[in-house]
Amino acid sequence: MEKKSAINGHMPSSASTDRILEKSARKSFREKLMEFLGKNLLVIMTVSGVLVGIGLGMMVRKMDLTKAQMTYFAFPGEMLLRMLKMIILPLVVCSLVSGAASLDTRSLGKLGGIAVAYFLVTTLIASGIGVALAFIIKPGVGAGALNTNSLGLESVSSNKETADSFLDLARNLFPANLVAAAFRSYATDYKMVAVGNDTNGTALYQKVPVRENEADGMNILGLVLFAMVFGVALRKLGDEGEELIRFFNAFNEATMVLVSWIMYIPFGIMFLVGSKIVEMEDVVLLVTSLGKYIFASILGHIIHGGIVLPLIYFGFTRKNPFSFLSGLITPFTTAFATCSSSATLPSMIKCVEENNGVDKRISRFILPIGATVNMDGAAIFQCIAAVFIAQLNNVDLNAGQIFTIFVGAAGIPAGGIITIAIILEAIGLPTNDLSLMLAVDWIVDRTTTVVNVEGDALGAGILHHINQKEMTKQKEQQQPQEEGELAEVLVEVVAKVQAEEENSPYIIHQTKAMPEAIESVL
Repeated sequence: MEKKSAINGHMPSSASTDRILEKSARKSFREKLMEFLGKNLLVIMTVSGVLVGIGLGMMVRKMDLTKAQMTYFAFPGEMLLRMLKMIILPLVVCSLVSGAASLDTRSLGKLGGIAVAYFLVTTLIASGIGVALAFIIKPGVGAGALNTNSLGLESVSSNKETADSFLDLARNLFPANLVAAAFRSYATDYKMVAVGNDTNGTALYQKVPVRENEADGMNILGLVLFAMVFGVALRKLGDEGEELIRFFNAFNEATMVLVSWIMYIPFGIMFLVGSKIVEMEDVVLLVTSLGKYIFASILGHIIHGGIVLPLIYFGFTRKNPFSFLSGLITPFTTAFATCSSSATLPSMIKCVEENNGVDKRISRFILPIGATVNMDGAAIFQCIAAVFIAQLNNVDLNAGQIFTIFVGAAGIPAGGIITIAIILEAIGLPTNDLSLMLAVDWIVDRTTTVVNVEGDALGAGILHHINQKEMTKQKEQQQPQEEGELAEVLVEVVAKVQAEEENSPYIIHQTKAMPEAIESVL
């Protein structure tokens, strides 16, 4: 009997079969290509925007634009950055409120403790890598003649006391005005107050901290803490808080829709990168003068982001970390272009949930906290910068000073020059060379931000894995309990039936009555 084909039940000729199969294969390839483009369109557009921006910046750079023309050229990139920053406040507040409200208090405490431990350990490892590389590569040795004047830079100094820097962090955790915290943060300032005269009649002055002084910039620490506590309070209300929880959930989902719209604007990233290249001064002089510092910082970021963090993720999950990271190309590109962990947060939440399947309750609770306090990449370059300035000034650091750099970079939840200034003051080094760091900050800060957001994302993946394991373990524990309870009920029913049969003179003892009684109970 001839074997019929599945095509309408007839046997077509071999030539027609080949044509049909070739056509279907060609169609499936086209469909696969369209499906690939549909899934990765945002990644392709973002990466293309960065590459085109670099080329455009190199071309426009030769045109010798004036400062005003550079400002106009940077306008599209500025608009993208403004839109991303516009979305940060509602995203952070709503995601943390809904995330904290969706978790029970026990889970919240456990996940929060694991997250803090993860952030602390990874940042300490990053600080260790930074200090080790600084002493191995020695970026400041032989650069004693380098100063801010030789590069045409303005000197930067910080007169804030170390104690006041830490007190400001504590004050910002508890803002006096939540509305003002959306655009202002607390920063101690000083004034000179006359306290009397010396023996020669000269007036004596004392530097006194000024209270109620505020600086421009969102107080993200205070908003994060308030949103977490408010979410826990809503959960404690029970049914009364459900309406408000649903409101924040809906607000959060609407914010994520806005994020998806904003991210489909590749020309914004193109001009953002291009404008930075156009604004560069003498690149050759900077690279030759600070090349070892740049190399040490970027090498530290490659080691931590490419080896250490993936190994930690693999150690917890036993899964390929690079397959997880491959779904985060868009936020990594955004981080590279914007140099802002907060501006990358919207796209990071979107990609972690959609591409990697992380639970929304985990991602929207952990990622905003990580964007605020987790500074792996920053810890590396801060340690290298502190040792670089010490070598620049021919200062031999002792063990206590090295330990201060190591702990200071890991323990201060603030980024950039502020932390370096605090560390330098703590170990007794001058802060007037900080402008050298600012001169190359536009280079180093890009890899810094990428490593920062990578640490946040892998932390969310680890917490998701731990949460899934806990849920599976709870289900396995509940199943034997349910079976045990069912067996107890079964035994009681059987015993009751037997007792009734034995005590009743009207019932004839039959073995078949037992299964019927059992089946009725089940």
